[in-house]
Amino acid sequence: MMARVLVGVKRVIDYAVKIRVKPDKTGVVTDGVKHSMNPFDEIAVEEAVRMKEKKVAAEIIAVSCGPPQAQEVLRTALAMGVDKGIHVEVSPAEYETLQPIHISKILAKIAQNEKADMVIVGKQAIDDDCNQTAQMTAAVLDWPQATYASKIEKGDNELTVTREVDGGLETIKCKLPAVISADLRLNEPRYATLPNIMKAKKKPIQKLSPKDLGVDVSPRIQVISVEDPPTRQAGAILPDVDALVGKLKEGGHI
Repeated sequence: MMARVLVGVKRVIDYAVKIRVKPDKTGVVTDGVKHSMNPFDEIAVEEAVRMKEKKVAAEIIAVSCGPPQAQEVLRTALAMGVDKGIHVEVSPAEYETLQPIHISKILAKIAQNEKADMVIVGKQAIDDDCNQTAQMTAAVLDWPQATYASKIEKGDNELTVTREVDGGLETIKCKLPAVISADLRLNEPRYATLPNIMKAKKKPIQKLSPKDLGVDVSPRIQVISVEDPPTRQAGAILPDVDALVGKLKEGGHI
């Protein structure tokens, strides 16, 4: 049986951009800043497209939550080979306080509505680094989860997933339906070709709101302050070990 795959994609500040904190310390500057698809989500999309090419997946649906600009990453996913997009639109103000718990409930509801057999997301987003969405989505759906995947093989109604863990690699089996989070070494995403970018413009993007899905997106946490990390002090070259010990004592380190 070929699977229906749901992929979560997030629009984030591009990884090459230098992040600047707002003067009022409520967040980071996003206006006029280049955005792109979260790199780990690109890996998730690539894996879903490869599954379709191997006739393992029948249809791929990409979901993105965010303001109107989130459609940009959906178009990128469609150009990579996704069949259709779902844009869960929230206002820029709501997006500022949107958290993994909200995204998980949204993904879970869409997975049920679309009768998905598999949900694949990036292991984390490079803006908030939460690494929570896959785990929470699996909990909401009560599905098995295979996180930090570096290799995925589909068997008969089950998956064999190689996971990246602190001590090396772990191979697990889980029954479908399941939630997977993609790690860096799962694959190398393709570049969308110009013909596919043109074709993507004709592929459908459905618009929904959290309310349509019965999800309350009121914030669960309050951001008190966002600050730059402290600037690193310059190192010093010391003549000998005695000078080093003296310096460490002076700094209260020993």
